[in-house]
Amino acid sequence: MKIVILEPIGINPEELIKIKADFVSRNHEFISYSARPENDTEIIKRAQNADAIILSNLPISEEVIHECKNLKMISVAFAGVDHIPMDLCTKKNIFVSNAAGYSNHAVAELTIGLAISLYRKIIWNDSQTRKLSAREGFLGSELSGKTFGIIGLGQIGSQIAGLANAFGCRVLAYSRSSKNIPNVEFSEFEYLLKQSDIISLHVPLTNETKNLIGEKELQLVKANAILINTARGPIVDYNALSNALINNKIAGAAIDVYEKEPPLNQDHPLFNASNTILLPHIGYATKEAIELRGKIVIENILKWLNGTPQNAMN
Repeated sequence: MKIVILEPIGINPEELIKIKADFVSRNHEFISYSARPENDTEIIKRAQNADAIILSNLPISEEVIHECKNLKMISVAFAGVDHIPMDLCTKKNIFVSNAAGYSNHAVAELTIGLAISLYRKIIWNDSQTRKLSAREGFLGSELSGKTFGIIGLGQIGSQIAGLANAFGCRVLAYSRSSKNIPNVEFSEFEYLLKQSDIISLHVPLTNETKNLIGEKELQLVKANAILINTARGPIVDYNALSNALINNKIAGAAIDVYEKEPPLNQDHPLFNASNTILLPHIGYATKEAIELRGKIVIENILKWLNGTPQNAMN
């Protein structure tokens, strides 16, 4: 088999040498690239004769899938696979796996950090100090006693529930399936929106979840509520969110994901909104998470080669 890593996924060079040696010892060809391909033509050139490819958030078009005649497996170094043409892969019997669980701790911790940052206006207060000003009467809020609404109670959402409980929050959850998690109240979607002081999104991007939070939903939230999105950008209508923030219909927002990967366009609507924290998609970006991700995607390939595939997405 020929295995190709199409783009850098954070595996250090020394570890890559060991991985390559292991695959070669099993009579496989292993190639990795140190730069991201710039277009489909370059992707096809790299992947054309591959049996299995590894990538992170590199978008793969249907043209790539059609041109790569030998392709049998895609190991995605990411939790979501909305950048892969899944229907076509399934039709062509191309097995797709993800790096399930690699960034659970990283995203959960960032979510709590963003909630605290919004409540205590840490970025604004840092700016005040640097320009030799004081707090100017500012009073923040505490997590303790707040209602923390979690939309999507998968592995990350469940971890956030535990952390929110530890801070003394009441935790509401809306999810496709009910789970037995201590101190978590499952609720209807609209009830969660109306009751929550903090609304945190942790659902995958699907046809059902696209624009899950739009103008209608934002009209239901408290004026003093904050919204956190570390899941997928298109889950939120950012034009509607910007308008809600500008018109004080919602108190603040912390965003790590967008309609496309940063850098963003200059005219992005959230740049005009106040009391926002905008991050360049760093939820998964910790040393620990990236190291674990590399191990998972390589293990996905090895398990698939051994006939015991894991982390199946189709």
